[in-house]
This record gives sequence, C-alpha cells and structure tokens, in this order.
Amino acid sequence: MNAAKSANYAKDKARQLQTALYLAAKGNPRRRFHALYDKVHRGDILWEAWKRVKANGGSGGVDGMTINHIVEAVGEERFVGGIQKTLMDGEYHPLPARRKEIPKADGKMRPLGIPAIRDRVVQMATKMVVEPIFEADFKDCSYGFRPNRNQHGAIRHIRRAVKKGVYWVVDIDIRGYFDNIAHEKLMQLVEQRISDRRVLKLIRQWLKAGFVKDDQFHETEVGSPQGGVISPFLSNLYLNYLDTIWEKKFAETGTLVRFADDSAPRMRGA
Repeated sequence: MNAAKSANYAKDKARQLQTALYLAAKGNPRRRFHALYDKVHRGDILWEAWKRVKANGGSGGVDGMTINHIVEAVGEERFVGGIQKTLMDGEYHPLPARRKEIPKADGKMRPLGIPAIRDRVVQMATKMVVEPIFEADFKDCSYGFRPNRNQHGAIRHIRRAVKKGVYWVVDIDIRGYFDNIAHEKLMQLVEQRISDRRVLKLIRQWLKAGFVKDDQFHETEVGSPQGGVISPFLSNLYLNYLDTIWEKKFAETGTLVRFADDSAPRMRGA
C-alpha cells in the first residue's frame, strides 16, 4: 500500500469509528463509554492524528522537536510507532507546555500553551475518539471549534433570529475563560459520558501538565491552555452546560448563539 492509499485508508477508518461512536451516543443519551483507550492508540487513528497535526504546522514544544525534524530525521512511521508503543505500554506522560504570549487587538497579551508535537498527536487522537460522543449532546447554538461549524454559520444563525424580530442584542465575551476553567468541574462533565479510566487519566494529565516560561516551570491548578489541540473541545464541553441551562430556562428570553467563549443572546424584549 503506497503512502497516499495508506493515508486515505487511515482517514476512512477514523471516519467510520467516529460515525459509529456518534450514533451510539446519539441513540443512548445516558450511555457511558468504557472501552476507548484501545481506539486512541489504534494505528489508523494515530496516523490520521499525526497527519492533522502535521498539516496544522506550528512550532515545537519544550523538547525542541519540530515537525521538519520528525519528517526529515526521525521518520514519520518511526515517530508514530513510538507514540503507539508508549501508549500501549502505559508509559505515556505529557511534557509541560511551552508558554508563549502573543498580542491581542486591544493591546493586551494572550497566553498560549504550546504542547510538544508528540503530545499534540496524542491529544488529536484522543479528541478524534471522544469528540463524536459529546457532539451527540452539544446544542445547535454552539458554533466555535466544532466539526463542520464555523463563524459563518453563527452569523447566519444570528441573521435568522434578527429576521424574527428582536429589540436588542447583547455581545458577551468571558474574560480569561481558558485560563480559569475549573478542572474538577470539567472532569465531572467528561465523566458523564466516559468511564474509561485510562482516557480520563490522559485528560487529567494534560490539564495538570503545567507550562514552562522563561525556563521556569509553573504548575496548572486551573485552566486548559490555549494552543493545546484538545483545549477547544474541552472548552466547548464546559460551556455546553451553559447552553443547556439557557435552553431549559431562558429560551423565551432570547436566542443564544455561541462561538467558543463569545456569545450573543438576541433578546425579544427589554
């Protein structure tokens, strides 16, 4: 099997798994999934995860390993195979993220936590396995960092609500959202659908991995670092609780449209 066929095979197998998990979760809203870790370290899942991380690009983490070095010196198959063996042997431990600050439009700085590429691949594989399960639960008002959803869909949703007639609009952004997510509350939400202890351990490890800034290690007691592959998914999971409460208690007040931690309720009356 040549490289192109191998890549397509991994992509197709990953899509089949995701579809099966989504349908199983959709068919039983109370089901908790207990056999997922073996899917995270499946060869086709890890290979597709590596391809996605490679396509996304970006700089390396605290270990200095870059994508170019992996491709040119280590070898892609050897790199992915090494990750698979580490996971299967139960010896995987994430490195702390590399902290980098980038300027925001308002002049402030946004902290990014850049995981090592090896950790990005494992995060991507885990995300590919668990995301379809929670996608079965996520609300239609949520558009940020979800498969086949984007800001254009959010804008169309807003326009449909406006055409129905609104009096005013409230634009909301949660300050420092990623940096202040409560780990235990987040894990409680994860555990509503996942009971596989090894997958839960992976997620806890990433949340507690800490970060390195100016050669100093810092622990992380709260938050999920922006820059991590799995962080946008976890942020959506955390805010899905908000979407659920709004749908149950405030639907008559207005229409909530959310893009990550930015939301804009369309109010029908003052």
